[in-house]
Amino acid sequence: MKPSSSRSEPEPTHGAGSGSAIGAPVAGSGSVTWARGGLLGGLSGAAEVDVELTDRALLTALLDAERALAEAGAECGVVPEPAAEAIAQRCRPDRFDPAALAEGADAAGNPVVPLVRRLTEAVPAAARPWVHHGATSQDVLDTGLVLVANRAGEPLLRQLDAALDAAAGLADRHRDTVLLARTLGQAAAPTTFGLKAAGWLLALLDARTRLAAARSALPAQLGGAVGTLAALGPAGPEVTDRFAARLGLAAPRLPWHTRRQPLLDLAAALGSLLAAAGKVGLDVGLLAQTEVAEVTEGGGPGRGGSSAMPHKRNPVDAVLLGAAARRGPHLVGTLFATAVQEHERATGGWHAEWEPLLDLLRLAGGAAARTARLLYGLDVRPERMRHNLDALGGRVLAEAVAARLAPALGRADAHDVVARAVTAPDFRAALLADPAVRTHLAERELDQALDPTNWLGSAGTFVDRALRDYRASGADRKSENST
Repeated sequence: MKPSSSRSEPEPTHGAGSGSAIGAPVAGSGSVTWARGGLLGGLSGAAEVDVELTDRALLTALLDAERALAEAGAECGVVPEPAAEAIAQRCRPDRFDPAALAEGADAAGNPVVPLVRRLTEAVPAAARPWVHHGATSQDVLDTGLVLVANRAGEPLLRQLDAALDAAAGLADRHRDTVLLARTLGQAAAPTTFGLKAAGWLLALLDARTRLAAARSALPAQLGGAVGTLAALGPAGPEVTDRFAARLGLAAPRLPWHTRRQPLLDLAAALGSLLAAAGKVGLDVGLLAQTEVAEVTEGGGPGRGGSSAMPHKRNPVDAVLLGAAARRGPHLVGTLFATAVQEHERATGGWHAEWEPLLDLLRLAGGAAARTARLLYGLDVRPERMRHNLDALGGRVLAEAVAARLAPALGRADAHDVVARAVTAPDFRAALLADPAVRTHLAERELDQALDPTNWLGSAGTFVDRALRDYRASGADRKSENST
């Protein structure tokens, strides 16, 4: 019997504004389409991901699991083939009413019980004993949620790849663009914007690696009532393997009803993506502050506008990335908190996972797409970066001057000499007026120390390393996106 699927074509989605698609170029799609899920829904999701997280998408996944279960059973001789065919033919989402299933779920504690009841009613009498044969509700719902996560992961990773491409482009173009680094909220020393972008790039790349690994390892679930598959007899393990293969999922070593590591790995990966995207948003928001103005978000007229202050242009994507990053840890925490479950089947812990997992997927999809749009459209202002650096009168090069004096004066005395000069109105003049400086540094040497391009250390090397890692990952990423 050949595999069949009840998956339907994705539901149409609509862009923001006038209805046209907006956003950064994304491999395979060309644009980001933002979801419309009520007044607030479009602020956290992306339609390409959200379409895989709808009630219809979950219903489709549950029916795919029931179909695969019947077909795998037939292959192993524990379900009559005519019964399996009849079941597979009726595992179509348009035959079922999600609202009615939701009502039945309230009485049963999960939506699989009413779904199985209605599926059983829909098949011929001879096939009814074989619907859901050998499985329990958790098997189908866990497998359905894993399928949903796997399917949502495909467009999510594409959006993340677009964000990686944009970050890499910024790192490459601005490898040597001098920027004032800030530590503990204060002006620190020179760095480069390329190195800042390289940091974003590697954080996103690390998150992608974890997410791709967690997604590819997601297993089907099949254990029966208590994890023994007793109803399937000795064919249980083979049915499980064929069940997983039909769904394109990993085959579990044994049922994981109360061993929730697959979902913990996925949750942690999604959380790390939200953190990486949130870091981008936070940095961009700070760099875009009016007094700093070293970057601005892209976008057309009216983007980032204020209802009260016509002069404002708010960093909208940066703000919303920060919002998503703040929501993520609580959802991840919920999944970890529910992972300690009783005996062979949980009393509430399992039930508490479903919605946080879908929320995490939705937030991560929106964050990936928004990060791509933000970075592709980012207006970088090197002149303003240099202006802000020079406005500090060379004081951020105090470490560089002290380093030149240290061999002659000792580290502590060199530090004290420079620290005294920092408080003067003219830092350079104060240094030249100090006898200790005049004795050991010529004016030309002092000016070399006060040139920020001479105090960038290994910034360029680090950017090159990040870009090598990004390029090395390219073949694997393209291979995943083409499957």
